[in-house]
Formats: sequence, structure tokens, C-alpha cells
Amino acid sequence: MSRKLSWTRRGEWLELMPGKLPLREGQNRLDAAAAWLEEELLAPPKLLRKLRAEDGIKLAGDRLRLLAFPPRASQYAPLEAELPLLYEDDFCLVVHKPAGLKVHPDGGETSSQPLVSPDTLANRVAGWYAALGEPVAAAHIHRLDEDTSGPVLFAKNEYAHLKLDEAMSRKAIDRTYIAFVQGIVSPELKVIDQPIGRDRHHNQRRRVSPGGKPAVTHVERLEVYPNHGISLVRLTLETGRTHQIRVHLSAAGHPLVGDALYGGSTKWLSHQALHGERLSFPHPFSGDAVELDDPWPPALIHLRDRFRG
Repeated sequence: MSRKLSWTRRGEWLELMPGKLPLREGQNRLDAAAAWLEEELLAPPKLLRKLRAEDGIKLAGDRLRLLAFPPRASQYAPLEAELPLLYEDDFCLVVHKPAGLKVHPDGGETSSQPLVSPDTLANRVAGWYAALGEPVAAAHIHRLDEDTSGPVLFAKNEYAHLKLDEAMSRKAIDRTYIAFVQGIVSPELKVIDQPIGRDRHHNQRRRVSPGGKPAVTHVERLEVYPNHGISLVRLTLETGRTHQIRVHLSAAGHPLVGDALYGGSTKWLSHQALHGERLSFPHPFSGDAVELDDPWPPALIHLRDRFRG
């Protein structure tokens, strides 16, 4: 729920004007401030305990200040590269991830130049803030497969990180995808509700498995291309299992175009034709809904034009 509260950033401090805070029996003003932050602002209790221990909550008249923006060093080596921003404020960053780029290093990166930073989205974000001279350690809240394009949400401080992780756990962060899949998808295919587990015969693959974790994908057929035997679908997730869309559509008999790992043909595209079209999340401070669209990459626009033609 949105909380209409005026606030100002003053360097490393977040300044609020909560008005006169009532004192309960046995409370001092700092106790009252912490209680108000937790109960009214829904501030993360873990962070409040840390701030109190580190003198990160200050009161001056009607002003309440939190040490919400301390300088932090990123764990990722900075790399200067293109970084298409979709949204940014003091708490959050959303950037477009192109197909073919990992979200973060996973140990499999190699370089002929050992001193060169790995080229991942996290390293590019670190490079972005290093170039601006801003000591921000942005942390990604969710991930996309290396060959899936779309928006990725980052938290810019610990407050945002804790709140957005909590939003992910209660499924309040919504992601919508579009995909080109093989076969003519029936309009009756609305929901795929099948558990997903590891494929013991292939380290990289996942599969539908009775002993797997629950997974639910909602399917909307948008267009069909009978001459090519292809359908365009929109997909929304209730869960976020590894390779969920790819596994579910393949199990339904409609592997993604270009997804060789799950039975798709690379005739039209060398990687899965999957793009994160839309992202929505509750702002970690205000609670307001943030809704963002990520335009289709040129490769998928070209593919659609080709199928339509």
C-alpha cells in the first residue's frame, strides 16, 4: 500500500517528517521512532536493528533521519559498456539485458586478458556507477537466462534490497514475457501447472517431474502463423523456477523457437525467442506500483515481420 509521506535525500541520509510521535509506556523517542518506522513505514526490522546499533537513526525536532545511503563497494569488478536504463531513483535501478549476456558472473567466464572484468550485466552496472563516481553496490533481485532479453531489477541500497527480496518471496514482483513457439498453440491452453525438477541425465536441463517444485505458467495466444507452424504467446509466471517457461512450453509440445536445449529449431534464430516484455513491482520505499515496459529487441521484431510476411 502506498504511504503518502514526504521525504528528502540529504547525502547519505534519508530525511522524513513523520510529525509528533506518541511515546508508549517505557519508550524513549528513539524507541518511538523505530516503532513508527516498522509499523507505519513497514521498514525492514533487520535493517532497523542494524541502524540502531550503528547510530543510523537520528531525531532532530520533527525530522527523522535514516542512514539509508551509505557508500558501498560493489562485489563486481566494474566494466564500462552500454547500459540501457529503463528506470532509476535513489532506491532502484531497472536495466535492459540483451540476449547473450549473463546477469552476473558464474565462474564460467574466461578471458585472454586476466585483468579484464567479466562482461555481465552486474559488471556493467558496477561500471556505470564507477564512471559516475557514485559508491553504489547495486544487487540484482531476479535473473534472466543468458539468452533471454528483458528488464532486470536492481536494489541500490540495503533498505531496497531487503524490501524487494521480501516482495519477491510473496510474489509481488510480476514479470510478463513474449515468446515465439513451435506449433499452433490451442486457445484452450491457458495455464501450465506442472512441477519442475532437475534432469539427472543433463546438468543444464530441467524437466517436468512429479517430485519437482511447484511451477505455474499462464499462457495467452496472441498470433499464429500457419504457413510456418509458429505461434506468438504472452506468458506470466506465478513461480520463478529455473528455465520455467522453456520447460513448460516444451512439455506442452511447443518448444521455443531457437531453444535447442529443449527441442526448439534454430532455423529462424540461434537462441530462444523469449523476451521479458513487462516488469511491475512495489516501490521499496513508497509502496507505489512501478510498471515498466521493455521494447522488443530488433531480432524479435524482425522475426515477427518475417512470420507475418
